[in-house]
Formats: sequence, C-alpha cells, structure tokens
Amino acid sequence: MNKSLQRSRRGHSTGPSQTPAPTCSSFVAPQSALSPNTAPAGGPNPAGEVDMRLAGPLRIVVLVLSVGLTWILVSILFGGPGSGFPRIQQLFASPENSVTAEPRARKYKCGLPQPCPEEHLAFRMVSGAANVIGPKICLEDKMLMSSVKDNVGRGLNVALVNDVNDLLKFIRPLHEGTLVFVASYDDPATKMNEETRKLFSDLGSKNVKDLAFRDSWVFVGAKGVQNKSPFEQHVKNSRHTNKYEGWPEALEMEGCIPRRTTAS
Repeated sequence: MNKSLQRSRRGHSTGPSQTPAPTCSSFVAPQSALSPNTAPAGGPNPAGEVDMRLAGPLRIVVLVLSVGLTWILVSILFGGPGSGFPRIQQLFASPENSVTAEPRARKYKCGLPQPCPEEHLAFRMVSGAANVIGPKICLEDKMLMSSVKDNVGRGLNVALVNDVNDLLKFIRPLHEGTLVFVASYDDPATKMNEETRKLFSDLGSKNVKDLAFRDSWVFVGAKGVQNKSPFEQHVKNSRHTNKYEGWPEALEMEGCIPRRTTAS
C-alpha cells in the first residue's frame, strides 16, 4: 500500500509541469535608515528649501521685536519720546542744576525783564570794563552810546536827553528837566574839578564827591531835581577787590524813569 501511494504521488508529479506561483514579499526599512530631511541622492531637498524660506521672515520678526523692546526700555529709562531725555540729564546734572530749566523770559525795551509803566522811560546802562570794553547807554530801546556806535571815550561818557525832544546836544546851562546819563570808562575822576562835582551833585548824585581814580560809576540825574537820584552805582578802585588788574568790575543798572510832568 505504501508503494502504490508513492506511485500515485509520482504519477501526479509526472503530469505537465506547473510554474510555481510567484510569491510577494515586502521589506520595511527601519526608521533609522531614512529620515524626513534626507533626500535621495542627487534629488531635491524639499525640507531644506522650506527652512531657507522661513529663515528670512524669522530674522525680520526677531529684528522688529528687538527694536520694539529696545525702544520701550529707552522710553522707560529716559522719560519717553518728546521729553528731551530729562532723566539722563538729571544723572549728569549736579543737585544745584537739577531744577528744570524755565522758558526764556521775554525781554522788553533795552532788555528789561518787565515793561515800564505808562509815562516812564526804560533805560539800561553799563560802565566800561577796565580800559578795554566801552560803556553802553540805552534809552527807550535806542542805543545812545556804545563802542559799536563809536561815540564813547575814556573818562565820563554823558548823554543828555530831554523828555520832549528825546536827545539834545550837550549845552550849558542844561534845560530844566533834562535827563543826564553818565557811565564811566577807564578813569572818570582825574580831570574832575570842584565845579564839575558840584554840577553832578546838583543833578542828584550823592557819590560824585567821593569819585576817585579808575572808579566805576553809573548815574542818571536830571536838571532841577529836589532830591538825590535813586539811579546811581559806584565801586571803588581797590587792588584787594578789583575784578580786573587795576580796575574794579563793570557796573550795570537798569530801570524806569518817570517822565517830567508839564503844568497844563
């Protein structure tokens, strides 16, 4: 029986030959073999192109954020835009100068800080500084005497002004009510005599009698005044207190002079 069975199997195999059916097999590469960023050799790299496209916009975003944060920090530290950086100024300013600067004050006639009342004349005068800088006399915003006008000299510089005509020539005797402006330059007293000192004393000066060599003196008087003038300054020449070598400091005086009232 075993033999017949073997023949039967052999007889079956002796029939027409049959090609074995093809078999399908699959191969799955391990995860480490390929990576998403790895492109086939010689082929394009899509992932790299995406990275390059994103790099530019990302840099711009980072730059904008950096600038914005820097501006916020600067605004906090320095006081914000439009403030003129007051806080950094306070860091470098001394306590004495830490007060906020006020707007520049308006100047009026002859540079006065305030306007004169009605029926008053604004004036400002400066004596000469040593024998270098000449004096200045300003009345109602008009410069009467100065080095620029080339009408000053060493000694006494005198401007005579009449209330009505504004400016009169130097005449003697003076008209009643004539204003007299005097500013020294270098030396006002060497050539003065008793008659000159009495003349200025009659015009309202209280210091002319003590005026000496190279003193500084400014004075405003008038013909016919009854009292001493309130517009006068005098500094003695002293080697212990002189601002310049051989001369005291220059004097500056300003104010408002009432006009002479005329009887109706």
